[in-house]
Amino acid sequence: MKVTSAIANKMLRQLEEDKNFFLDKENTGTFYTAALGEEPVIPEYDYAETAAQIEEIDLKVSRLRHAINLSNATNKVKVDDEEYTIDVLLVRMAQLSRRKNFLDKLRKQQEKTRTDRFSYIREAKAPEYNYINYDLALIKSEFARISDLILKMQTALDYYNQTVEFEVEA
Repeated sequence: MKVTSAIANKMLRQLEEDKNFFLDKENTGTFYTAALGEEPVIPEYDYAETAAQIEEIDLKVSRLRHAINLSNATNKVKVDDEEYTIDVLLVRMAQLSRRKNFLDKLRKQQEKTRTDRFSYIREAKAPEYNYINYDLALIKSEFARISDLILKMQTALDYYNQTVEFEVEA
């Protein structure tokens, strides 16, 4: 069958929910407790049936993940003048997001701040200051550039996820 990445990921979530149902059934159904002289309440549980259901779900998940991975490794999107396979795009977005977080920290710094250090061993002398050692305007510009690039990448990825179909083994 043909699906988009968005649908495939929804299918994966549904399969995980189904598997959790059977795993819970297995966890609660494999044992029961009864007091002497009481009629035991035996939970409904069939190992072979439950194991077969879990195995079937695992097989569907592995096929679906393979199809997603294959699609991500072969399909490309264009962002500005660059073309990326989806797998590379995802890695690149993560790298840029880490860089953006670092730049965000730098852009929020003031050019000069007084330290809060106080020495208990010696008398405090003149106050100390911390100074940034970079061009704040350049950092703000670079932050904006990377933010814009991530937005373009995310938009291209969203479009791909909603529109590009690929084959999944039934």
